[in-house]
Amino acid sequence: MNNKKIAIFDIDGTIFRSSLLIELVELLVSEGLFPESAKDEYVDAYKKWFNRSGSYEDYISGVILAFEKNIKGINYDVFVEASRQVVELNKNRVYRYTRDLVKKLKSEEYYLIAISHSPKELVQDFCQSLGFDKVYGWVYENKEGFLTGKSLHLDLISNKSKILDRIIKKEGLKLKDSIGVGDSDGDISFLSLVDNPICFNPNGKLYKEAKKKSWPIVVERKDVIYENL
Repeated sequence: MNNKKIAIFDIDGTIFRSSLLIELVELLVSEGLFPESAKDEYVDAYKKWFNRSGSYEDYISGVILAFEKNIKGINYDVFVEASRQVVELNKNRVYRYTRDLVKKLKSEEYYLIAISHSPKELVQDFCQSLGFDKVYGWVYENKEGFLTGKSLHLDLISNKSKILDRIIKKEGLKLKDSIGVGDSDGDISFLSLVDNPICFNPNGKLYKEAKKKSWPIVVERKDVIYENL
């Protein structure tokens, strides 16, 4: 039995102040590895979201579609290098609240778990310097050195509570005094399992769930952090 207390963090929008996948797709387009037309999948949704007439969910769904349509046939080593570049360019683009919370929990010897729907290669590199003990991200098939565009382990990675349950059993961890931090309704499944859920910059659906269940809400805006909203 591992006696360490655990803390589970979403990454995109929770620690990283954007989406790692968005930054990767933009880089792949700028480097000519994806065609310029890849942006057609999300540019309209981005404009609507930017102008507050559309949802962020529609925007990110378009980015995912652009990625999965164009990643097939990309050399895996090239993909890994592009991921490394994205992390190097964006490693300091983080929220102060969650950055400092990770440091605090690390100093208190929590077992830190990152769960993200961005590609694992991206998340692994991004979380390494932050001191996470275990990282889960979206896995794409690598066949003979080239990406096929096929997603692996969909049943597991699409449900963050299943990932949490798996790692608890595998590492002999326990949920007593556990902490979870997420920013969207996709995080509700694992926030419902931990003893101390924190809803950080929540989207509308997570905000409603948090109010219903009296979960703490934290918002970081410019240089001010608002807690217990």
